[in-house]
Amino acid sequence: MSPTDPQFLYMVLILPSLFGITLIGEGVSKLFREDVQGWVSIIFGVVFIVLVFLAYFYFFQNLV
Repeated sequence: MSPTDPQFLYMVLILPSLFGITLIGEGVSKLFREDVQGWVSIIFGVVFIVLVFLAYFYFFQNLV
């Protein structure tokens, strides 16, 4: 599978990004209910999305 295949993009970039967005949304929802643990979900979501962006740059600079 090459990095330009749509399946590769879906598995490596889109699905993990959606997971990170879900974590951020869950954290915001918890904050609206005044649960302090919402910050933990937001932080993990942001870290996860940053890792996805780093993986994107790694794959497209080293494999293409």
